Amino acid sequence: MTKVNFSLYNNSWYQPGSSRIIIFFWYFTNIIFIRNIWNPSSKIRIIILRLFGAKIGDHVVIKPGVNIKYPWNLKIGDYAWIGENVWIDNLATVIIGNHVCISQGAMLLCGNHNYKKETFDLITGEIILEDGCWVGAQSVVCPNVTMHSHSVLSVGSVANNDLEAYFIYQGVPAIKVRERIIY
Repeated sequence: MTKVNFSLYNNSWYQPGSSRIIIFFWYFTNIIFIRNIWNPSSKIRIIILRLFGAKIGDHVVIKPGVNIKYPWNLKIGDYAWIGENVWIDNLATVIIGNHVCISQGAMLLCGNHNYKKETFDLITGEIILEDGCWVGAQSVVCPNVTMHSHSVLSVGSVANNDLEAYFIYQGVPAIKVRERIIY
């Protein structure tokens, strides 16, 4: 039986979309200004993210403690809210639509590993959160997932497949539990 062999691991094919110097500066800027819970200003976070290439719409709120891997792979629409301690591990593009809520401690994970291969290869895929979606607290959205318009991922759930528009999903893995009706 073949075993995993990390000495064979090689993700040299992966290109994060910016130079090593920019990544180095981003690492420290992220710690000092974005992740820092002592910085209460969403406006400062947004200015810095835009300086590093993020495309961010109007009236966006980004709470303290948010961790963003690569801002140049991030697009956020208008009136979006990103809660405390959200982790956007955007090894690929993350698109967050208008009026999207990502609650506290949620994780958007664009990377994974191929557990079937001896080399444990890196796998990446984009995440799309269409308009009106809500990612519940402590939930996880996996690579290559689209949350369609106004879908909801309940607290502590894991979306490893696309979520249909106007439906609520719950569990690990998340399954459709009921329709979302907005009054």
